[in-house]
Amino acid sequence: MGSENSSEVTKSRAKVLADEIGSWHLDVSIDGVVSALLSLFQKLTGKRPRCKVDGGSNIENLGLQNIQARIRMVLAFMLASLLPWVHNKPGFFLVLGSSNVDEGLRGYLTKYDCSSADINPIGSIGKQELRAFLRWAAINLGFSSLADIEAAPPTAELEPIRSNYSQLDEVDMGMTYEELSVYGRLRKIFRCGPVSMFQNLCYRWGARLTPLEVADKVKHFFKYYSINRHKMTVLTPSYHAESYSPEDNRFDLRQFLYNVRWPYQFRKIDELVRELDGDKVAITESGDHENLGATSDGGGGLGVAAAGSGNPNVGL
Repeated sequence: MGSENSSEVTKSRAKVLADEIGSWHLDVSIDGVVSALLSLFQKLTGKRPRCKVDGGSNIENLGLQNIQARIRMVLAFMLASLLPWVHNKPGFFLVLGSSNVDEGLRGYLTKYDCSSADINPIGSIGKQELRAFLRWAAINLGFSSLADIEAAPPTAELEPIRSNYSQLDEVDMGMTYEELSVYGRLRKIFRCGPVSMFQNLCYRWGARLTPLEVADKVKHFFKYYSINRHKMTVLTPSYHAESYSPEDNRFDLRQFLYNVRWPYQFRKIDELVRELDGDKVAITESGDHENLGATSDGGGGLGVAAAGSGNPNVGL
């Protein structure tokens, strides 16, 4: 379900993979439907939105991306209900979702878009684990095209491609998938809020980031986590293979409405940053702080239960 923003190499990867697994593949352009909706919008309002790279605002840019994503959801369900009839077969197909647990945690998906499906096989699997599986499957299952798919930079391809610009997931999100998996485990397994997550990450990342840098990352995550938490109430049910899923379908019953400014928590983080002389690296000695367990040092909040501990009860 490509658009003018989809690269030829992405379309080619989809076709090659379909051939390898023996799937009946359709290459469908959604540009005509997008154009029809934009023409209707223009008739109603007298305005036509533009992408950011063409001089449009952030609001226009996001709206144009959401239109493409939601069209794909409608088209997928239409095909699922009617393709069996086309082939003189009874019943209907199931629509499978394709949004992983880290994208759900960050809210990096459009509500009721192509993430909306009957079931999502990868909805509770992290991006890092998915990439490892693709590498394994390319070798052990004989689907060599998966190696190319895994090596490609993750991108939604919902914005126009230019010689000096190409949309990338991690740039859009303002964080890496590796960081997201750390945030997810701290949030869910270790039951961390903003302050305790900051304390943990000052220890975990203290050899390479200053407390101020850690604070900025934690605040950025919780801002977008709380803004997008409402999307979890309608997230497609997943096969659960990861213990930090944010899915609201009986798996994660946290509230979905937050004060996204987190006034008390962020103020407390700022106090801790000042105490820790926040523009200097907090931990200078050598060692692998990524894999250490719980520790105690009494140093302004450093030394709380470490994120690397394998015991989910640590720090309760």
